[in-house]
Amino acid sequence: MGIWSDQVVPRMTDLVLGTPAVRRLREEVLAGLHGDVVEVGFGSGPNAALYPPGVRRVRALEPSAVATRRAAKRIAAAPVPIELVGLDAQRLPLESASMDTAISTFTLCTIPDVERALGELVRVLKPGGTFCFLEHGRSPVDAVARWQRRLDPFQQRLAAGCHLDRPIDRLIEGAGLRIATMRHDELPGPRVLRPLGYLYLGTATKPVA
Repeated sequence: MGIWSDQVVPRMTDLVLGTPAVRRLREEVLAGLHGDVVEVGFGSGPNAALYPPGVRRVRALEPSAVATRRAAKRIAAAPVPIELVGLDAQRLPLESASMDTAISTFTLCTIPDVERALGELVRVLKPGGTFCFLEHGRSPVDAVARWQRRLDPFQQRLAAGCHLDRPIDRLIEGAGLRIATMRHDELPGPRVLRPLGYLYLGTATKPVA
């Protein structure tokens, strides 16, 4: 990875997605977690302090060494045990049907093979297990979606592979999960930034065979 994507992007992401408004969204989504949890895209640990009491332990994955170093103090202060178990969400080092719940926040936009990563989450979730998500993606407003398509190549270069226009709900359902709850929101800011911040918040379940 280059200096920009390796050193700058993790710090920039921590700043942009560390506001009080985003924290409130994280709290809303993490409230559905319980038991053994897998978190993909742990980053610098912005969720570490927000895990609810029903969580037993967290297995986390994060590819950025800079983000992992920045997460150390947050992990140490977290209310639940958190273990960093790997780098690649596309290859989870976990047993099948071993996790009660899963979480991703602002992560599915960047994973190169997002379908494979979601397939891995389905694999490691127990039947009936829950996937909680807070992601940005394709807007249903045509004018905004057109700008997302135009800006996407620049966004990928600027933000280390982040896509603006992934259809998060369709990707989740395509992996075999059933969306149980979902609402939409937008990151606060001027209207010119709308292509960057259309949000999907919700839960999806793994069917019981």
